[in-house]
Amino acid sequence: MTTTNEATTPRGRVLLIGASRGLGFALAQEWVRRGWQVVATVRDPSSRKLSEVADGQPGSIEIETVDVTVPEQIDDLRRRLTGRTFDVLFVSAGVTSKPEGIVGQTSTEEFVRVMVTNALSPLRLIEALQDLVAPTGTIGVMSSGQGSVANNERGGHEVYRGSKAALNTFMRSYAARHQGEDRPLVLMAPGWVKTEMGGEGARLEVDESIPHVVTTIDELRGRPGLHYVDYLGRTVPW
Repeated sequence: MTTTNEATTPRGRVLLIGASRGLGFALAQEWVRRGWQVVATVRDPSSRKLSEVADGQPGSIEIETVDVTVPEQIDDLRRRLTGRTFDVLFVSAGVTSKPEGIVGQTSTEEFVRVMVTNALSPLRLIEALQDLVAPTGTIGVMSSGQGSVANNERGGHEVYRGSKAALNTFMRSYAARHQGEDRPLVLMAPGWVKTEMGGEGARLEVDESIPHVVTTIDELRGRPGLHYVDYLGRTVPW
């Protein structure tokens, strides 16, 4: 797996929300590979992929269980982590929707499912867990280039696009409420990656995106304020 700045990346502690599969699982692997201590969450406690990584790297990963759409489970996670301090809080949990779906023809249930998971839940998590992040630590969420309103010239993926645009707006409001603090806030667009969500037609392999995602997050340390960037650190238009 190719990375940059591996030799100079210091060890740290990351709280990673949503690591049972896809990009979240790859992030957990990458942070462990770089020597970080990872607390990673899964929704289904029977999920084995992350447990196998933890078994192979004793002491590197602690696994917690939380359904990000259930506020009571978020509160329980917060209580279990009381007294811990993390250098990075990153929310990767998310869902997709039918690419051909038109928002006006989407069922209420599907709309709510996507919006609650992708836009509301990350902010609930951040509000609940922010006090666990060091004063100069980083808070980030997995956004998408499809959340860019300026770049939406082709349409498609309407509900998913809307959920990520809403997430971006909510994070911008969060940043406005926290002006003057020393924490970098990151909206990460990882690129179109071949995962269960991204599909086989995606442009990037996981190892072409995720190592750069971790490097970009690391390089934003010491740069307070909100950053909407892609996996290579390039600013994404709002």
